[in-house]
Amino acid sequence: MAISVGLFSAHALAASPETVTVGYQKANIFALLKYRGTLDETLKKEGISVRWVEFPAGPQMLEGLNVGSIDLAATGDAPPTFAQAAKADLVYLGHSPANPQTEAIVVPGNSPIKKVADLKGKRVGLNKGSDVNYLLVKALEEAGLTYKDVTPVYLPPADARAAFQKGAIDAWVIWDPYLAEVEANADAREIRNAEGLAPHYTFYLASRPFAENHPETAKQVIDELSKLSDWANQHQDEAAAILAKSTGLEKSIWQTTLKRLPYGASRMTAKVFDEQQALADTFTRVGLLPVKVDVRSATWSLDKR
Repeated sequence: MAISVGLFSAHALAASPETVTVGYQKANIFALLKYRGTLDETLKKEGISVRWVEFPAGPQMLEGLNVGSIDLAATGDAPPTFAQAAKADLVYLGHSPANPQTEAIVVPGNSPIKKVADLKGKRVGLNKGSDVNYLLVKALEEAGLTYKDVTPVYLPPADARAAFQKGAIDAWVIWDPYLAEVEANADAREIRNAEGLAPHYTFYLASRPFAENHPETAKQVIDELSKLSDWANQHQDEAAAILAKSTGLEKSIWQTTLKRLPYGASRMTAKVFDEQQALADTFTRVGLLPVKVDVRSATWSLDKR
């Protein structure tokens, strides 16, 4: 009996890392967690420090996850499928509630484009391989068009915002808070959001070695994200102030964003995996992903020790 207790104690000790390295973007939920400091406080009680590493976008962050420079990340729907196609050894820890109203196809207020079908032959700005790439494909197909019926112009949000303002693109597919900003400050008019087309989740991801070696710590992070979500949903004004400081966008932009952005942290379900698989299969079908991806190969369970 003494031997088994000793073995269990050794395992428990090994399950607590000295440092947890978290990747974040200025506008996502991990930024809110960073600035509130609650994860740092919780893990500090167990002798674990938190190191925060900022990334410009999800794909770069998941590359960091794959090479081991970070342990945890939060991104939208699309980047994990591209990372899986590139053989990144990641797992899905959980997801946010669906928030399809936080991404949309917009056109200038005076544009003759009134509906998605009018995009045929037009230049459409978007971030390649992002969640809005899926929205565009689904919206075009709903309108009886294909991805080949438009000219995608692949630009990161800042460059796309400038191109939209100058009229260098006819439409822009974008997500909040940038969507809220362009609606408020550039007379953007929405012609289709993701409602009924794409659920649009935020996924909480970990490198597989981290999740399997430190399962309790991984679970603690999800628990902290859940608590933070409850706080943010009930204190939108305070959350907007924090995110405004993080991103440099006006607080009013974040107030608009948070009204249509429910935060949350739930464990993965069969339904969510099916939706994520549908996204991956669509990207493979239209040639954005070079191979078929088995999303469930990135399943993680606390029962795996």
